[in-house]
Amino acid sequence: MENLPEFQPAAYIIAGLVVLIFPRILNYIVAGYLIFLGASELWPNLLS
Repeated sequence: MENLPEFQPAAYIIAGLVVLIFPRILNYIVAGYLIFLGASELWPNLLS
């Protein structure tokens, strides 16, 4: 997957507007991100 640097600023603005309109969604996004990071860090250790 290639990185699209010209798309990133637009994605940041859209994400910022979504958080401003629906502030509670930020809690779910952060929680999901932390769960994903924790699971991705633990997964290789669980298999070995």
